[in-house]
Amino acid sequence: MTGGATPLVTMRGISKSFGNLRANRDVDLTLYRGEVHSLLGENGAGKSTLMNILFGMYRPDAGRIEVDGTPVSFGSPRDALARGIGMVHQHFMLVPDFTVAENVALGGERRHRLGLRRTRVTAEVAELAERFGMHLDVRTPVRLLSVEQQQQVEILKLLYRGADLLILDEPTAVLGPVEIERLFVTLRRLCDAGRGVVIITHKLTEVLSVADRITVLRQGAVAATARSGELDRAGLALAMLGRELPALPARRPHPDAEPPTVLEVEGLSLPAGRSTKPLHDVRLRVSAGEIVGITGVEGNGQTELMRALSGLATPSSGTVRLRGRDVTGISPRRLRAHGVGIVTDDRLRWDAVTEMSLEENLALVDVPAGRFSRFGLLRGGRMRVWARRLLDDHDVSPPDPQARMGALSGGNQQKVVIARELAHGPDLLLASHPVRGLDAGAADFVFRRIVELRDRGSGILLNSADLDELWAVADRVVVLNGGRVALEGRTEDLTIDQVAEAMTGGDVPSAVGRD
Repeated sequence: MTGGATPLVTMRGISKSFGNLRANRDVDLTLYRGEVHSLLGENGAGKSTLMNILFGMYRPDAGRIEVDGTPVSFGSPRDALARGIGMVHQHFMLVPDFTVAENVALGGERRHRLGLRRTRVTAEVAELAERFGMHLDVRTPVRLLSVEQQQQVEILKLLYRGADLLILDEPTAVLGPVEIERLFVTLRRLCDAGRGVVIITHKLTEVLSVADRITVLRQGAVAATARSGELDRAGLALAMLGRELPALPARRPHPDAEPPTVLEVEGLSLPAGRSTKPLHDVRLRVSAGEIVGITGVEGNGQTELMRALSGLATPSSGTVRLRGRDVTGISPRRLRAHGVGIVTDDRLRWDAVTEMSLEENLALVDVPAGRFSRFGLLRGGRMRVWARRLLDDHDVSPPDPQARMGALSGGNQQKVVIARELAHGPDLLLASHPVRGLDAGAADFVFRRIVELRDRGSGILLNSADLDELWAVADRVVVLNGGRVALEGRTEDLTIDQVAEAMTGGDVPSAVGRD
């Protein structure tokens, strides 16, 4: 694949600093057509910065870039696209009310085609989608698509513009196991068609399953480069973190006596909205000292369920009880007063204020209770001391209480949210994708904190599409399909295959009972 071939992209001696922070230090990277190249590293290791340099969003302080052996200098993403380099970011850039075809063609470089009839452009996009195994109705508005399909639209946008190298930033973060497999099939088709693919990721399992070559960054520099099979999971973790990851604490045995119920949901239903899915008669419970995992293919009601329980959506029927008290439909502020911690699936919309400082974000849930105010005035000194402790405890970079939230990487923003919501040891934690965007070390840290919370007697409802995550920490698993509970059972009594079958609509094995 690479022997004797001319590299598609060569980056040599790339360095980039932001003030006193050295994001990249003398990085060499070679990318070829026909291969999936994984760029692996912790949050803040310099992965996204390096690829943003290649995509023309940043200019390097030092180093050179060649495309097909020709030196290039990119002043903008438009320059990079003109040389066949495209990037799909974590947060999609789509117009919700435009169709798939309209989003793909919007802003395209085919100026000579802009006069073509809409039907011809639609046919071109449909043919492109079919060629790479994307089963999309290109006349559908994007707001009606699943997250998986929206990601496919972003990939189609790059293919429509003639991209030879596709950079995908954390492409599996919002996908379930079945969707991830389909994505990997698409990536292999792209490589078979002569494209190159770069995946920016921190997920070791996925790297081992899809990458042809791997480059590991640590603290802005290359820590390792390997072909598929040359490094196992432990070797990758060591290269990425500089240390070994110990196993998470063993799952506790099922108690003989039934523990007290923290959360009880009975007959919860929610009508479908413009961009939301319905829920139908959902019933579940979470006991003290228990982690219950909620999972399903994206778009089957998990998001709606967690938002209804968090006070962000009002159910049409049903009851939610917290330690026996009816809390149906009450606000997030009142839920927190009752001892509920909330980590939503969209930190930029619900969990954080990017224009505020870290200390302000960390104090958001305490200020209404008067903890950091006196006579209506904020007590900045107390907020700062509190923030410094949480930032240090959760290894947030930079650990500056007065840094703006929006200046942090996504992973470090998530650490701030986690730190705030776990700070007071809630009786119940409602957590949606709490380690999404976090590297292996940070995810391990968060899960250890969640397990510690469970072991102190709290209940945790954990929404995740990553079955490896659930199998590592969950005591029970609840699968949603079509807004209904399709399967429920103790993790020790289930297999991943049974859960995947329930997620995709297969028959639920009769041997698996309901708790």
